[in-house]
Amino acid sequence: MGSLEVGKPEAVKWIREHIKKGATCLDVGACGGRWWRLVGDHLVMDAVEIFEPYIKTGKLHRKYRNVYQVDIRGFEYEHYDFIIFGDVLEHMTVEEAQQVIEYARARCDNMLIAVPFKWEQGAIHGNPYEVHVQNDLTPELFAERYPGFEPIFITDLYAYYVKEGTK
Repeated sequence: MGSLEVGKPEAVKWIREHIKKGATCLDVGACGGRWWRLVGDHLVMDAVEIFEPYIKTGKLHRKYRNVYQVDIRGFEYEHYDFIIFGDVLEHMTVEEAQQVIEYARARCDNMLIAVPFKWEQGAIHGNPYEVHVQNDLTPELFAERYPGFEPIFITDLYAYYVKEGTK
């Protein structure tokens, strides 16, 4: 539930400098709406959140233009200018996450991916979707599994990536 604060200021700065004001954005794994709080004044945002209690407690319907209670692995959409995958990929198998990213890559102009490295996590607040399936991620494994992205912020614990050539 949620993500580390490390790198958030750098990611917000990058968004404000590289994504045009008023761009459409899909916030995948919106949880409590943190990205809406950080850049909702800059973007027209929709949310995908699989766990209904997060939608209710985060009051997501008051924040986002549209809120979809679905699993991103089966969610179909047309196009967004920008997609945020904030702490999402580690909750899927490599193959599932690769499919989700490739589907998104064809349907957006840019995306931000935030991932923790070597982070084991089980269910939180009764949410089985919080389990980290890819708890082995490292910068090297991310680059191997998800080519075409470059870091805008990276430490040994956490990183933010964007499509190559947009840094």
